[in-house]
Amino acid sequence: FMQLAADNNMQIVQPTTASQIFHVLRRQMLRMFRKPLVIMTPKSLLRAKDATSPLSEFTKGEFKKVIGEVDANIAADKVKRVVVCSGKVIYDLIKKREENKSTDVAIIRVEQLYPFPHKAFAAELKKYPNATDIVWCQDEPQNQGAWFFVQHYIHENMLDGQKLGYAGRPASASPAVGYAHLHVEQQKALLEQ
Repeated sequence: FMQLAADNNMQIVQPTTASQIFHVLRRQMLRMFRKPLVIMTPKSLLRAKDATSPLSEFTKGEFKKVIGEVDANIAADKVKRVVVCSGKVIYDLIKKREENKSTDVAIIRVEQLYPFPHKAFAAELKKYPNATDIVWCQDEPQNQGAWFFVQHYIHENMLDGQKLGYAGRPASASPAVGYAHLHVEQQKALLEQ
């Protein structure tokens, strides 16, 4: 789908909470124009406790194209690395950061991949002027996730002196490795990256 996205011909989203799914569907129905909407989200998020939303987010919220850092303990001026991701890998990243007790890593979720939300993304990235590393993290293989699609959009919004890196599974001919233990090893490796 991302290879076919051009000239604002469609919308591609990867929502990570129940309220985000609700609001993107609501937005699709209430808009005055019609464009195809592609929602990429795993069934596992439907049952995940981390992906639940309070009722207030349904009644007063809206679809957020980008969700910035939600942990109040992360001081923006102390952040050295910003991890940018899309999809359910956010919950693994948050758990890993808590395990490591890291306070110098911020996590930004891109919920709408196309059209890329430049203004919202740039506003989040500018909150971390001391960040030197920007890392795109995905749990899909390198050639099958959003990495090749979004990397130039991320570059366009980076500040001077920042460098972009990739953390994820290596390129693969299949979407899954086929062995549970190998999947767990690869997941551990990408979270360490």
